[in-house]
Amino acid sequence: MNIPFVIVSVLAGYLLGSISTAVWAGKLFHGIDVREHGSGNAGATNVIRVLGWWTGIPVMLIDVCKGFLAAFLPVILHLADAGSNTMIIIQIICGAAAILGHLFPVYTGFRGGKGVATTVGTLLALHPLLTLSCLGVFLVVFILFGIVSVSSMSFGVAFPVFLFTVFHTDSIVFKVFSVLIAIALIVTHRENIGRLLRGEEKKLIRGKGK
Repeated sequence: MNIPFVIVSVLAGYLLGSISTAVWAGKLFHGIDVREHGSGNAGATNVIRVLGWWTGIPVMLIDVCKGFLAAFLPVILHLADAGSNTMIIIQIICGAAAILGHLFPVYTGFRGGKGVATTVGTLLALHPLLTLSCLGVFLVVFILFGIVSVSSMSFGVAFPVFLFTVFHTDSIVFKVFSVLIAIALIVTHRENIGRLLRGEEKKLIRGKGK
């Protein structure tokens, strides 16, 4: 394992994650900073609310790509044997760096989003089938209730549950990471949880739930 290349990869992951797609898209195409509107969050959901789907969907896809590229970079650079525990650990560190970059982007004053899309991209690079299964949970919950925060937290909780019960991995680090992801997505949505309890959380679409 080439330690200097690992360090460079982690730094690259953070810088990738720091690309504030929501902020830059808002300023470039609409002349506004989305952090000053709507929920104040620099993420795809707030972009959709403030600027519409045509801006929000590309922002979301780019944020997913940030996480995927960061976590897949160690594979591209052959920093360890493919599929080995060492490779998984390096990928997790690089992906986590991208998520951290999205939360605290160096380019835009360390004011970022909640990191859901970037987390999805990271997990896609680590375990595509498991991640797609959890995205299925996201979609079902979103269709039923139309609330992104509930769907995102459902995705996060489903990840370790599916990993421990349906899918298999020998990596203890990956198992721990899956639990941390679930906790992190709940923590970053703590304000949303408060609004949910007060009945103030807004729907992105009109779902079938009450």
